[in-house]
Amino acid sequence: MTTAVATSSPLTSADRCDRCGAQAYVRAELRSGGDLLFCAHHAREHGEKLKEIATSITDETHKLNEKS
Repeated sequence: MTTAVATSSPLTSADRCDRCGAQAYVRAELRSGGDLLFCAHHAREHGEKLKEIATSITDETHKLNEKS
C-alpha cells in the first residue's frame, strides 16, 4: 500500500471499514468521487484493485503499532 499525503482529515476511531465495520486505517479517494474506508485486513485484501481506481490512498496502519 502506498501512503499519500492526506488531502482530507486524519482517520479517527469513529471511521469504520466499509466491508466489515472494524476501525478504518486506510482511505482510498476514488477517481469517480467519494472515498472508501478499510481496516488493515481489507486494505491488504483489496489493495491492488484500489491502486487501479484511486486517485490517492492514505494509509495509517502504522497506528496499529503505536502504544496508547
